[in-house]
Amino acid sequence: MARKQVSAEDREVGHRLGAALRDARNAAGMSAQTVASVSELSIDTVRSIETGRTASPSFITVARIADALGVSLDRLHNAVRSESSS
Repeated sequence: MARKQVSAEDREVGHRLGAALRDARNAAGMSAQTVASVSELSIDTVRSIETGRTASPSFITVARIADALGVSLDRLHNAVRSESSS
């Protein structure tokens, strides 16, 4: 089954999510490699999400990164949502 094309709006949300995760990682003083190791993901996956190259990451992937950073999904949601309403 072919994957649905990602809309421009979804890409923008993906960029905001990536920025929120990168900001949380920097605030935690963690490297992308450490986050990847703790969340049991590849460094490329973490970097792709942080840079917005992966516009629509899976829920479980975001949840694993958030857990590694000690950040709640509610906090990420609020960060992404508040950016869109500015």
